[in-house]
Amino acid sequence: MQLVILAAGKGTRMNPITIDIPKPMVPLLGKPKLEYTLDSLPKEIDEVILVVNYLASQIKEHFGDEYGGRKIRYILQETLDGTGGAIKICRDVLRGNFLVMMGDDLYSPEDVKRMISENLAILTFQSDQIGRFSRVVSDQDGNLLEITDGKEVSLGIEGDGEKLINTGLYALNQSFFDYELARISKTEFGLPQTLAKMITEHKVKVLKTKKWVPLGKIDDVAIAEKKLAEVFSL
Repeated sequence: MQLVILAAGKGTRMNPITIDIPKPMVPLLGKPKLEYTLDSLPKEIDEVILVVNYLASQIKEHFGDEYGGRKIRYILQETLDGTGGAIKICRDVLRGNFLVMMGDDLYSPEDVKRMISENLAILTFQSDQIGRFSRVVSDQDGNLLEITDGKEVSLGIEGDGEKLINTGLYALNQSFFDYELARISKTEFGLPQTLAKMITEHKVKVLKTKKWVPLGKIDDVAIAEKKLAEVFSL
């Protein structure tokens, strides 16, 4: 199975660390964050597609065209038009079912393996930080109802009552490309917002985890270093 890792962003919220280091290469206890991810992937992942832009040469030079027995493919996202745009430019090289994850967050190997067996799914984390992350609403059967950036869900939508946020790990298939990308700003298209459009014709499972660590701002680095052993069972 293929895994797409979104690693193109500039990571401005992590300055000054990311002035000369791409965010996925930020060191955690002396080792690039992305290395932890690639080292822990389950054997079912046989190819990794890295969507890159900012300081892409550092990532390419570190991992090369093969790492850990897996093929590494690089796709340049010339225009930073969001997560939806990043997946669209990968369309020609993707086959069947595939996974997508953020290049700067920490995901447990167990969660990645769980997602492999799903057809369409999103991994979530229970948290009160809804202002920082998009909220995911599911029904009693664990199927996606809505993804919203606001604290309130749409009128008439009744979820299961949990405060779930999007971790940025997805199981997708080729049907994703049948849908027009959801525009989230004048210049960006959103992957999760596009996934939410699919629920009228497809069931999208909402999985939950307790082992996700975001790396979006500079204060997250110290937290991530403390939780490395927990996430990766080191």
